Amino acid sequence: MPRMLDVSEDVRAEIGDEEADRLLAGENSPGSYDCTSCRTPGDSEQERTSTVLFVGEETAVLAFAHATCIPSQVVQVAEDQLQGAVRSITGGDPQAAGGGPAAAPGQAVLGVTSGLVLIEGDLHPALVVEPTAAIARPGSGGTVDEFLPLLVEQGFQPVSDLHLRPVPLAGWSVLLAMGQLHAVLQPGSSGGAPVAWWQAHQPLQVTEGWRAAANRSHTVLVFAAPVGSIGQQPREDLLRDALEKAAANGQLVAAAMPLAGT
Repeated sequence: MPRMLDVSEDVRAEIGDEEADRLLAGENSPGSYDCTSCRTPGDSEQERTSTVLFVGEETAVLAFAHATCIPSQVVQVAEDQLQGAVRSITGGDPQAAGGGPAAAPGQAVLGVTSGLVLIEGDLHPALVVEPTAAIARPGSGGTVDEFLPLLVEQGFQPVSDLHLRPVPLAGWSVLLAMGQLHAVLQPGSSGGAPVAWWQAHQPLQVTEGWRAAANRSHTVLVFAAPVGSIGQQPREDLLRDALEKAAANGQLVAAAMPLAGT
């Protein structure tokens, strides 16, 4: 029975007409699947389904999603991030979510926490990014944590006073879809389409207050700190205290990014 699949022209161009036609005929596509966006079950025989092709430098992974969640498309991701996704699919590390700078030995991944931060009398939606291990510069020996210097080179600004709003970072954005956090996007090479700097392998829930503040301001503040600077804080007041301590120690950078999605 033919599947109710959508195969975009971009996906067809990547996988070829023959493979696309086999998918549409139901030869190589699953009946049931877990949506790559919302992670709930789908059935390509019963509901319209999007083909989503994740492409790295050397690896490509074809996934499926409810057409109501995301359209059929090609998504450019970092190779190490895509390898992490493959490992999670095949029973490896389910927390893998890389992107951006290369990980030092120990395979660091980027942990992301959402919260509201009070600045100039207003509550701002914020994301706090902290690796699980030191981040090395590509090609280096991996003995020095260069996470913050690498981000400063990308345009992030050092934070010395948490009462001042971070400056905007051109070309970067935070992707929210169906009320869930999906990715932090950075400019593509040579002016190409944005690519994922960090992408959730499973979309992250945010609070209604966070989502409302983001939709109101259309901006998200992204803070980043080296491993061990912030930690997992159970309350926003404790998160604020940890951010202020990191800033006082010169261990915090930030940028304001436009919100993409709702």
